[in-house]
Amino acid sequence: MQSDFAVHTHMTGSVMTFALTGELDIVSSPALERAIAELAGSEAELVVVDLRGLEFMDSTGLHLVLQAQQQTHDLGRRFALIRGPEQVQRLFDLTGLASTLTIVGSPQELRELEADPAPGAP
Repeated sequence: MQSDFAVHTHMTGSVMTFALTGELDIVSSPALERAIAELAGSEAELVVVDLRGLEFMDSTGLHLVLQAQQQTHDLGRRFALIRGPEQVQRLFDLTGLASTLTIVGSPQELRELEADPAPGAP
């Protein structure tokens, strides 16, 4: 079965972005697994997974996003998601993960979040 899924990886400064397009499911998951494997060798301080280009994501995709988040955390780096379309975002909402992950609506919102100090920070 052919998949239209693609991972577009790019570094901007200390930010590594994985822009996902197409359908992320069990058939296409190896492409994202390979991209996640690149994290350990990168100099990224922030890893962003951009879900805006996804048309569909199943539980396999959700698992891989969590794997990327965990690997990023294990490397002492920050992790954020750019919200995907409704059908993709629904997975995060239904599983309760939307409240535990950093999810923003756009790259601009992420930059604003990065610029604002955390509540209670000096």
